[in-house]
Amino acid sequence: MSDNNRLGVFKTYKLYVGGKFPRSESGRVYEVTTKTSAAGTAGKGQWLANAPQSSRKDARDAVVAARKAFGGWSGATAYNRGQVLYRVAEMLEGRKEQFVREVAASEGLSKSKAAAAVDAAIDRWVWYAGWTDKIGQIAGGANPVAGPFFNLSTPEPTGVVAVLAPQKSSLLGLVSVIAPVIATGNTAVVIASADAPLPALSLGEVLATSDVPGGVVNILSGVTAEIAAPLAAHQDVNAIDLTGADAELAKELEIAAADNLKRVLRPQPVDTDGASDSEDWLVSPGTHRLTAFLETKTVWHPTGALGAAGSSY
Repeated sequence: MSDNNRLGVFKTYKLYVGGKFPRSESGRVYEVTTKTSAAGTAGKGQWLANAPQSSRKDARDAVVAARKAFGGWSGATAYNRGQVLYRVAEMLEGRKEQFVREVAASEGLSKSKAAAAVDAAIDRWVWYAGWTDKIGQIAGGANPVAGPFFNLSTPEPTGVVAVLAPQKSSLLGLVSVIAPVIATGNTAVVIASADAPLPALSLGEVLATSDVPGGVVNILSGVTAEIAAPLAAHQDVNAIDLTGADAELAKELEIAAADNLKRVLRPQPVDTDGASDSEDWLVSPGTHRLTAFLETKTVWHPTGALGAAGSSY
C-alpha cells in the first residue's frame, strides 16, 4: 500500500498526575493553536491539538498524588535526587527534535531560537542536578552560640508546592520553575501555560520515562485562574509559586494562601501585560528559587566532657 494513502496518527495530549496520564475528569478540552508571531500578538493561528481542560477535581487529585509522593522523595538522598534530575536531561536530549517543533509552534519562534530554548532547558536540568547535594551547605551550617552546645541549622523541603508556570516561556521557563522545587525535595503540582501547554504535557512523558517517582511532578493544563484558585485555598498545599499569574490573580491567590500560612513566591516586577513572568529565563538562575521553598530546622545538642582533663567535644 502506498504511504500516500496512510492516515496520520494525531497525538492525544493528556494530563500527568500521579505518574499516569488521565484525561480531565470533566471531559473538557480546548483548542491550542500556533502563535501568529514571535511577539505572541493576539490572533488565532493554525490548530495544533486539543489539550485537556483541567477541573477543580483534577487539581485536588494532583495534590493527593503529590502528598503521597512527598515522603519518599524528600527522604531520598540529595545525591540520588541529583541523579534523577540528570536522567531527565538525558531523556529530554533524546527527544530534542520533538520539543523544538512544539516550542517553535507554541511560542511563534524560528527553529533556531526554539532549539536554543530547548538546549537551555536541558542544561537547566543539569544545572539544578548539580545543586541538590550542595544547597544544604549554602542554606545551613553550624551557628556560633555561647554555652556548651552545638547549634546546627539544616534546610528541609516545605512540602507540596503549587507552581503557576510562565505563560510565555512554554519549556525553558517551565523547567526553571519545576526543577528547583523538586531538586530540594518538594513535590509539585504544576499549571502549564494556558495558551502554550503542549511542551509541558510532553514533558510529563519525559518525566514518566525517567526515574522521577510518580506524583513528584503533576502537570495540569487549562484556565490558569480556574485551577489555581482551589490550589491556593487547599489546606494540604504548603507553598505556591505565582510566576504565571497576572497582578490581579496573584493578589487573589495570596489572600487565599494566607489561610494556612502558605509560603508564597511572587516574582517582581510585573510586566506591562500584567503577568509576572517577564524574567529573562536564559540568564543564570542563581539559588533564590532553590531556597524559596526550604524550611530551616535548628537543632541544639549539648557538648560533653572527655576524660579527667575535662576536654570537651
